[in-house]
Amino acid sequence: MTATKQQKIEAFSRLLDIMDELREKCPWDMKQTNESLRHLTIEETYELSDAILKNDSTEIKKELGDVLLHIVFYARIGSETGAFDVADVCNSLCDKLISRHPHIYGDVKVSTAEEVKENWEQLKLKEGNKSVLSGVAKGTPSIVKALRMQEKAAQVGFDWPTAKEVWAKVDEELAELKEEFTAEITSTKTEDEFGDFLFSLINVARRYHINPDDALEKTNQKFIERFQYIESKAKEQNRKLTEMTLDEMDAFWNEAKRNKSK
Repeated sequence: MTATKQQKIEAFSRLLDIMDELREKCPWDMKQTNESLRHLTIEETYELSDAILKNDSTEIKKELGDVLLHIVFYARIGSETGAFDVADVCNSLCDKLISRHPHIYGDVKVSTAEEVKENWEQLKLKEGNKSVLSGVAKGTPSIVKALRMQEKAAQVGFDWPTAKEVWAKVDEELAELKEEFTAEITSTKTEDEFGDFLFSLINVARRYHINPDDALEKTNQKFIERFQYIESKAKEQNRKLTEMTLDEMDAFWNEAKRNKSK
């Protein structure tokens, strides 16, 4: 059952009241700062990401609550110094959303989601951003950063016109990487070529609307499941993994794949 707007307002108000009380009475909450919360916020965001990848609605709801708690916490800390409060946070966001959606709140006409994204980047430049890429945070994980930079560049026309050119770039970077490895000497240039190859693969993912970070994490999870299956089989046989041959481990790996597909 979906809550009414009034119920949603009351729920948010209840959260703010609890946050105020915890900040005033709980020893742990009282000592927290923006800096002490930062790493916890990052952790909560990754936990939300995991829940989303698993498509677990119950966990998504729980993790969204944890992230929301952090947002409210930062706003409460901001109010204590007079810098800002939760109303400022909400109003600033609302103002930005209205400004960035002139096709809803103004007379701009758009027909596709891509046109909306292009307008978004142009508006950010008008707002004072010095570069199209300035919105990509320095601390963003490398794969996500590469994807976001490519997306932003593409929105202003810096993009291969067809998928053919994208694949040609992958082939070019792979050939250059292989050439480096045939020298049998790892060097800074080898690392550079490997980075270029990964960057070109991420561009392929973007072209085909695949999130490379999501794709890699799903592969990570498959690897964990299958490798742990091998470990469980070794334990059943009272053997160590180091005592098993690669062929034996590979057989259990394939067995795990078959079991998953059933």
